[in-house]
Amino acid sequence: MLYQEIAKQLIQLAENDLAVREQLLSQGKLSEGYNPEMEAVHKSNSQALKTIIKHIGYPTISKVGHEASEAAWLIIQHSIGDPDFMIQCYTVMLENKDDISNENIAYLHDRILMYQSKPQKYGTQLISIDTPYPVENIANLNKYRIEMDLPPLSEAQIKNIPPIQNIETIDNENPTYNEWRKKTGWIK
Repeated sequence: MLYQEIAKQLIQLAENDLAVREQLLSQGKLSEGYNPEMEAVHKSNSQALKTIIKHIGYPTISKVGHEASEAAWLIIQHSIGDPDFMIQCYTVMLENKDDISNENIAYLHDRILMYQSKPQKYGTQLISIDTPYPVENIANLNKYRIEMDLPPLSEAQIKNIPPIQNIETIDNENPTYNEWRKKTGWIK
């Protein structure tokens, strides 16, 4: 590990993110739209990560260790208010795929597609417990998952996946969500 101080910083940022999330969840403040306090944490963390990436490049396992690299991914996953940053990070993650977790690449790939109202590839994003957001290729889903070190989904889980044609209906169930996605640039 080359960057121990940066590793500590990344871990602290991720721990704070999760602590604030837990606190807001326990207070019932995460069920109605994007909570402003959570959004502020996400924005602050993504700004810090942007600075780190400018300084050392992507925080790979060999640069910051496994735990801190996972923390960087969590910060990216939660940078939902900054689509360009998430997409840029996905590209950089692919460039460093031999030095980061395959699972993280799969999760970020699917998250980006879901926010864009597109079918996901790996079935990592859920619309409810045990119900993944629609996927592009159900027949090859478990093959894709295994390639990215994700466990296969059960037949029951696969049967729960809505067809791609249902994406518009799923996304329109929450008008506030769509307004937010338009405002942030995920959709037009």
